[in-house]
This record gives sequence, C-alpha cells and structure tokens, in this order.
Amino acid sequence: MLRLDPHTIVLATGNKKKLAELKRLLKGRGIRILDMDSFQGLPKVKEDKDTFKANARKKAIEISKKIDKLVMADDSGLEVPALGNRPGIYSARYAGISQDDSKNIRKLLKEMKDFKGRQRRARFRCAICLSKGSKVIKMVEGKVEGSITLGEKGIEGFGYDPVFIPEGFNKTFAQLKPATKDRISHRGLALIEVKLAILRYFQRYH
Repeated sequence: MLRLDPHTIVLATGNKKKLAELKRLLKGRGIRILDMDSFQGLPKVKEDKDTFKANARKKAIEISKKIDKLVMADDSGLEVPALGNRPGIYSARYAGISQDDSKNIRKLLKEMKDFKGRQRRARFRCAICLSKGSKVIKMVEGKVEGSITLGEKGIEGFGYDPVFIPEGFNKTFAQLKPATKDRISHRGLALIEVKLAILRYFQRYH
C-alpha cells in the first residue's frame, strides 16, 4: 500500500476538467491534493451502480484499498424529469463511450426539441464520498435546480454547463464566472460539508 505525507487527499477521478474544478474548490485549506495520475497500478473502477451515491462510494472504497490516505470520489450528472431523469448516471457517456461533451449536448437538445416550459426543468446532482482504508468517512449529496436552454451559451465549465441555467439566474453555468458557479453548483454545495469532514478528520487523526 502506498504511503504519503499527512494532510494529503487523493481525488479518485480521471476527468481533468472535473479535477481542476475540485482542486479549485478545495484550495486554501492547507491540504495537498493529488490525482490518480500521481500513482501507478491503480485500478480503473467501473461505474456500474444505479445511483450517483453508489458509484461515488464504490470508487472511493476501491481506491482507498490501495492508498494509505483519505480518498475522495464523486459521481455527478444531469437529470431531466421530463426524460425520466435521463441522462442521470449516464451523463458523461450519454451519446456513447467516447464521453464527448458536444455529442452529449446535441443528443440532449435533440430529445428536448419539442419540450416547452416546465418540461425543460432539470437539475444537476453530485454525490461525494470520503473513504479511508475501505471505510466510508463521509457521504454527501448536493443538487441545483434549473432548466435547459434551446442552444449552447458560454465557454466556461464543462459537460452540460453550456445548456443549463441555474434557478434564479439568466445565464448558463458556462456563462457564469467560475467563482459564481462554485458558490451555487451541485458540486460546490456538496463540498461545503465535505471540506468540514476533511478538516475534522485531519484534526482528529493528525
């Protein structure tokens, strides 16, 4: 099992854009943040569960079996009630295993082309799991309600950000400044609780 210096947290994700957002949200807390590329021989955990929480839990536990540090994993996605909450857990690969954001967005907009009003309601949901030594330390979930636009707007963010307008705003996530998105996003809200859990963990065990 790999051993690292104290106050290190390992982010169990291979998504570079998500990783950058997580690092930005966690900065300023005296915590060293490492990603999966910092190690060799780590398993590629298959996200085959049927909920965001179950996928996040599986990833965190599997990686924490290999690394002797606190591991954080998340699973997140977009839910459209009028589509039976699709794309849901398949958000990243909605248009295929290539995980191409543009293709995913085009498929979503095509499916929703005749939707109007409340039919265009949607939410982003994020589940985050902290694990150490294959045991769950904390599990949280954040969500933000909003709606889907008729077309893409903005260049910030990633995933479905260019077509999602959060409730109370008139701009998509991709049009908002990163600091504004961090404050109101599903991932940002979930990380409020997670950061407290991380700090308590370090204070207790270090």
